Amino acid sequence: MAEELRDRLPPTPYPLKIIQGINRYLFEELGFHGNAEDYYDPRNSYLNEVLERRTGIPITLAVVYLELARRLSFGMVGVALPGHFLVRPNFAGAEIFVDPFHSGEILFEQDCQLRLSQIFGQGVHLEPQWLVPASKRQILARLLTNLKYIYLNRQQFAKTLSLVELILQIFPDQPQERRDRGLLLYHLERWAQAAQDLEFYLTRSPDARDRGAIFEILRKIQS
Repeated sequence: MAEELRDRLPPTPYPLKIIQGINRYLFEELGFHGNAEDYYDPRNSYLNEVLERRTGIPITLAVVYLELARRLSFGMVGVALPGHFLVRPNFAGAEIFVDPFHSGEILFEQDCQLRLSQIFGQGVHLEPQWLVPASKRQILARLLTNLKYIYLNRQQFAKTLSLVELILQIFPDQPQERRDRGLLLYHLERWAQAAQDLEFYLTRSPDARDRGAIFEILRKIQS
């Protein structure tokens, strides 16, 4: 894809012209688009499916965009807004954002606030830390977390567990993920492993709101 696109780009690498060229190629020629009709289809979170079906959610379309830009030696980074994901050029003074879910729409900071208001209502205000570049680990963890909740909502506990295991390979001591793994192991009747994770969670999160509920589950396991 990058080789095809390279021949279509202008010889002078003006950032806006590069972005317009990527947008034309990805969204007009190849037909990539956000899957608003079936947003929670798990295939939207698997990159091989996204490339084949040319549809996905904000973060997977952003990963395609980022990897295409990287192969063109055009620096871009991911921006992990709550409930949405954007990309932006990675150089000083670049004050624009690109929304791959909406056909590469170019946004400014005030537009990012509008996106948040559309998703969460007027009570959510854009925080500066939400605009910093997301690391590859953070992007991968967010992809896995999306799938985790999709399968959890479908009560596919074994699949959900496999995703929590992958998240814990990236962030091994994350208390909430250890708790979630413990709860999934409890549902799957793997009592000893569940107790180990839930005890870890209580030790690491002494002020957790759900301490009482977790203690009750541990009591059931022990009995």
